[in-house]
Amino acid sequence: MNIAKKVTWLELFYDLLFVAAVSKATHVLLHADHGTISLEYIIKFVLIFIPIWWAWVGQTLFNNRYGQDVFAHRIYMILQLFFVLIMTFSLSPDFDRYYVPFFIGYIGSRVLTALQYLAIHKGEESHRAATARFLGTRFWIGIVISSASLFFDSWVRYLILYAGIAIDVLLPVIGRRFLVHTPINTHHLLERFALFTLILLGESVVSTLAVLQNSNGTWASILFAALAFILVIGIWWQYFENIERKVDKALQTAGQTIIYGHLLVYVSLSTIAASIQLLFLNQLDYHFILVMVFLSVLLYFISTTIIFHRYRHKHLQLRPIHLALFLGILGAFFVIDLFIVVPNYVIMAEMALFFLVYARLATR
Repeated sequence: MNIAKKVTWLELFYDLLFVAAVSKATHVLLHADHGTISLEYIIKFVLIFIPIWWAWVGQTLFNNRYGQDVFAHRIYMILQLFFVLIMTFSLSPDFDRYYVPFFIGYIGSRVLTALQYLAIHKGEESHRAATARFLGTRFWIGIVISSASLFFDSWVRYLILYAGIAIDVLLPVIGRRFLVHTPINTHHLLERFALFTLILLGESVVSTLAVLQNSNGTWASILFAALAFILVIGIWWQYFENIERKVDKALQTAGQTIIYGHLLVYVSLSTIAASIQLLFLNQLDYHFILVMVFLSVLLYFISTTIIFHRYRHKHLQLRPIHLALFLGILGAFFVIDLFIVVPNYVIMAEMALFFLVYARLATR
């Protein structure tokens, strides 16, 4: 039985620092140029977002398996907060200018996580000790590779940095044979990821407010903002109703569907937040913003479907007919909008309607 593990106040404070980091990553997508977002900025958004997500995941997973609200663990987390602060300050599309503080912030965070595993493993037994030793020693591979980037310039520096990050991210998948014997606390992990989802959802609320501020509260902007707000409520309803009532929190797993599936959830929520502003401002080519909006929603739908299907109680899992209905609604809206140019508030109304249907049927 998976005993409920309480989220500590320090964990909640830790999440708070990531609000600014997420906001900075999302704003990278607001660089519209000649009706599009250049491939350069899309790539930079991904390259900024992944280290944010992984730095947060690293500490979250340690707390989930081994964390205790004791003095030593608090000190580690407080030090982590300092490095997260440095990393957040340095997040910028101008990578070269802020490379050193970004490196210090990210690597410092990862070093502390590895040290925590090494410090804890001697006090653990059997599989728990083996898992802590595996993660505490193997995480140094990615850290060392990324650290080697300091000896290079230009694009080679970033290639080496992100090669180390990629190895770091894939390490739990490679070491799954250890992790399955030390399962995550599903209740705690879902709660932690849900709290981070709230941070991302907050970006959509900020974008909705930006719509009103940029237009001085005209009737058109109020209508658009109202539809965007309904969309946000639909996402909230669908996601948190599933978390609260539909999933089996006693499942014993390595948690990798939750961990990696939520990367896609978070990316999609960031792009949805950016899309709200860009759609209202009409700064992008119609077909570009149309594809951006629908791809963002599709990515969210696919990733949440995979996560919740894996953890839903068997008798509550959605049937193929439901998935066909959701995809059919989304596909029909896209085809109509592709051949008939519609106002921005119509696109927003379609997305709001989709999420209301998704929320209603997925949470019955």
